[in-house]
Amino acid sequence: MTTKKSKTSITEAYTPVKTILISQPVPSRGNPYLDLEKEYNLKIDYRPFIHVEGLSAKEFREQRVYIDQYSAFVFLSRKAIENFFRLVEEMRLKVDPDWRYFCSSEAVANYLKKFIKFRKRKVFAGERSIRDVEKYILRHKDEKFLFPKSNITTDIVPNYFKDLGVELKESIMYKSVASDLSDLRDIFYDVLVFYSPLELESLYENFPDFTQGKTRIAVYGEKTKAAAESKNLFVNISAPTPKFRSMTMALEDYIKKTL
Repeated sequence: MTTKKSKTSITEAYTPVKTILISQPVPSRGNPYLDLEKEYNLKIDYRPFIHVEGLSAKEFREQRVYIDQYSAFVFLSRKAIENFFRLVEEMRLKVDPDWRYFCSSEAVANYLKKFIKFRKRKVFAGERSIRDVEKYILRHKDEKFLFPKSNITTDIVPNYFKDLGVELKESIMYKSVASDLSDLRDIFYDVLVFYSPLELESLYENFPDFTQGKTRIAVYGEKTKAAAESKNLFVNISAPTPKFRSMTMALEDYIKKTL
């Protein structure tokens, strides 16, 4: 990813697109980019710009949160479950059979089977959101709730518990950090695709002198678009929009304009 480029153009050139870099891993299910790659004879690479690292037991202890003082845990992802039980093991804590688990979905709840003897009366799963288990949260509102999370989260869950009048303690157990992209320094792509502001932060952490030049920037989501524009990047492609629900649709429309 060469960093020796001229300043970003503020006009759209629509020069041909042959290479695209997706700043995420290869999709594990139904890669939507394969048809695009084949149809337009593109070279599409995938490279995660960020990755997840678990906090060490020492880092976790600095928060002065004591897991064994809590009796109910709120999980929104498998990563949260993995890092929770990793820390429990590292700190040589015992998994209390009376602990209760409140999960945002069945998929998240089922992941608990890797770590505990699964008992349905101790595990509560929503369909898509933690709000789906509201009646169970209220039924057990006197439990001490802990919310294991990453360093990048919204206030949706804490605010929800506050509205319910149920006390909730948040605790960071893992974090998203920039990946090492140094091997891309001298590689050029026609289009860079970003799905989060953190991926843009990773780009500049790896290449502080990056300038856009002829590289087209594609972004997903308003926050990602705002992050790109805050770095004086010209956003050529964005999704979702009323016209383009997905990134592949937006990319295909743009590519057609370059033919």
